[in-house]
Amino acid sequence: MSKQLTELRNLNDAELKTKLGDLKEELFNLRFQNATGQLENPMRIREVKRTYARIQTILTERQMAAKQA
Repeated sequence: MSKQLTELRNLNDAELKTKLGDLKEELFNLRFQNATGQLENPMRIREVKRTYARIQTILTERQMAAKQA
């Protein structure tokens, strides 16, 4: 497992949801910058989207585990 994924898994649900909100806002800003031609690092969009998806996956896994318990 990557270091980033391990760090994300160590966070609680509230912290993950806060991070999701931050990433969503950052993604919006990155897309806006890309549309206006001001984005310096287009790969950052991919990184943010993947991190967002990882957090969503972790939250879904926890919800499924709670339902089965």
